Amino acid sequence: MKTINDFNFNGKKALVRVDFNVPQDDQLKVTDNTRIVAVKPTVDKILQDGGSVILMAHLGRPKGEVKDEFSLKHIVEEVSNVLGHQVKFVDECVGEKAEQAANDLKAGEILLLENLRFHNEEEKGDEAFAESLSKLGDAYVNDAFGTAHRAHASTAVIAKFFPSTKFFGLLMAKELQAIDRVLKSGERPVTAILGGSKVSTKITIIENILPAVDNLIIGGGMAFTFIKALGGKIGNSLVEEDKLPLALEILGKAKEHKVKVYLPSDTIIAESFSNDAERKEADIYSIPEGWMGLDAGPKSRDQFNDVLLDSRTILWNGPIGVFEMSNFSAGTVALGDSIAEATRQGAFSLVGGGDSVAFVKQFGYDEKVSYVSTGGGAMLESLEGLELPGVAAINQ
Repeated sequence: MKTINDFNFNGKKALVRVDFNVPQDDQLKVTDNTRIVAVKPTVDKILQDGGSVILMAHLGRPKGEVKDEFSLKHIVEEVSNVLGHQVKFVDECVGEKAEQAANDLKAGEILLLENLRFHNEEEKGDEAFAESLSKLGDAYVNDAFGTAHRAHASTAVIAKFFPSTKFFGLLMAKELQAIDRVLKSGERPVTAILGGSKVSTKITIIENILPAVDNLIIGGGMAFTFIKALGGKIGNSLVEEDKLPLALEILGKAKEHKVKVYLPSDTIIAESFSNDAERKEADIYSIPEGWMGLDAGPKSRDQFNDVLLDSRTILWNGPIGVFEMSNFSAGTVALGDSIAEATRQGAFSLVGGGDSVAFVKQFGYDEKVSYVSTGGGAMLESLEGLELPGVAAINQ
């Protein structure tokens, strides 16, 4: 893997693609700076070498139009605070103005370009646009794992203009190494936990990871499709009726690969999808009509705990209950506790996917697991076995 550690940036301008698509409040102040913090090691290395940094990023979905609320000028202050340097800003990303700002940049300085997506050419992967961007720097660094699954001008096409000076940033390298550790080089037993609402969104992941894992824990709403396929009565629980045969097929493939599949045995049921609904425990195969399962029950939590404490490598993608409602968060909290304890005992744990990442941050588990991925879609496509355009562009 060709990373920035393989190059000395002394006297060089590094054009660094970052993922600064950060949440903001009504005043456009950054409310979560995780993605900015994540690229600091890359920026620090380049500056310490004696180079300068030109940051390229997008924010929101302006769809090729210049819109003030999507301007990166609103995040300059936060980026400066996090990186520990006063960041310069130019309200364009290509053309004369951007080129002048890049030319004026001195060693040890950082320049942030305006939102790439103010130009339709970015998302179209336009080669001329990529070439215009390439004129700004001497080397190209991709440290935007969150957009690595997009074949955009700044994430994939631009690399061809830097045949010998294109590198992975340190965040990107960490992301790829974490996924590789789960799918290829991880210490066994390897356990994958897949939760969330739908089997249909996880089919390709399940098929790709079966040869790599020893245990598969299936929870959340998607578990009910498996339970019903096995003949269980699931009441009004979430189910994908057209995926019942597929659920049985997946269980069959798991058996072929000698993967042990763990489904919840009990569940916390409610009469309606509401935090205030009446609730009780039930056997997951015998949910009464008019009731729905919204969380993993205590027996399931204990069983999952035993599997996880016996694991050396853990992948977690998707909650196992409706954790957004406090009365149905206990199962996912228990799972978080189990993964944290396994990690404390030396296991490697990788958490990825929007809802899981939201959970670990909200409940303070981000410091208790080995690695929290910064890229939802990119991580899912990696787990599906797809080569990401942003990764392929550096490797070619």
